[in-house]
Amino acid sequence: MHRSKSSCLGSSFLFLLGACFLFSVIIFFLGWAIPIQAEKDFGTPASNLSLINRFKYSALLVWRGNDLTSPVDSLGKEISFEIGMGESIPSITTRLWQAGLISNPSIFRTYLLYKGLDRTIQAGKYSFSTSMTAQEIAHALQDATPRQATITIFPGWRIEEVAAALPTTGLDISPETFLASARARFPGYSISNLLSSDDSLEGFLFPDTYELDRQASASDLLQATLENFEKHVTAEMREGFDRQGLALLQAVTLASIVEREAQTADEMPMIASVYLNRLTNGMKLDADPTVQYALGYNKKQDTWWKNPLSRKDLNVNSPYNTYQYTGLPPGPISNPGLDALRAVAFPAETPYFYFRATCDGSGRHLFAKSYEEHLNNACD
Repeated sequence: MHRSKSSCLGSSFLFLLGACFLFSVIIFFLGWAIPIQAEKDFGTPASNLSLINRFKYSALLVWRGNDLTSPVDSLGKEISFEIGMGESIPSITTRLWQAGLISNPSIFRTYLLYKGLDRTIQAGKYSFSTSMTAQEIAHALQDATPRQATITIFPGWRIEEVAAALPTTGLDISPETFLASARARFPGYSISNLLSSDDSLEGFLFPDTYELDRQASASDLLQATLENFEKHVTAEMREGFDRQGLALLQAVTLASIVEREAQTADEMPMIASVYLNRLTNGMKLDADPTVQYALGYNKKQDTWWKNPLSRKDLNVNSPYNTYQYTGLPPGPISNPGLDALRAVAFPAETPYFYFRATCDGSGRHLFAKSYEEHLNNACD
């Protein structure tokens, strides 16, 4: 017996209807499940995404998400990266891939679009590591603020000048906290047992440029300067101090005066020799910078180094005033740089006991053996 044609058509229709229903269920399930999985793995999507884009981006992220969560190189290598003003997302993603920071520029861009991060990338300089995931890099691009802060300590600065510079460095250290911490004792350094409980680390904050984490403490910064001091003040230099009859604290104290007196590095060994000659002969140093240090901050001039000094200033009652007291002051008056420290370790051999600035405004000096010669070098 043959089945009717209408019966066959009916069966085909029911099969087709069932298949369509099953397909619709699958599509519905995928359209619901994939975005949920993407949100679970990668967080809430941008609110402005259309339903189509949300599904498309979600599907791509679920499919290739491993490219976002696995670093290119787990060992890590620091790489500098700069984004220009107005640079396009395709350009940024391509350059990140070329730099070896991401493994899949296409899925990286998809993630940016999915999260809405493509609209908030900041131009600026970045420091990335190949141990970072693409996901971490995407979020790091939202803040161009450097992870590192930089502070430069200039030769001849006194400790208060270093403290005053801190608010502009990005370090979260107040000047007050820094000055208080500079009176703490740090064990393990050559100066650890040289300073009394009343002394600060004046003189031992080695002038240089320091890069630290923005969250570094005052102690972190101080220890960085002390380590730098230990590194640069070599055994050879310490032997040189010994030959001049100077202990380390005395040598740094003299170098701090030389640093403030000299305008050019090539004159530092000559100036050091004058002061060493005076010390050997029991003369007062008569060093203007020691008076400036004793006077402290001058509000009228807005400086820690009053200039010019008056005759009254030379009479200030302070153990740092080398016009009033013989020998070296109790401690350094500034933080000397390497040139000044080397000048004290390896001074010129001269017969000079006096020096004064030349009259041409160059900052250089005329040197003299006698006081009479010194007077003759005065400007007319």
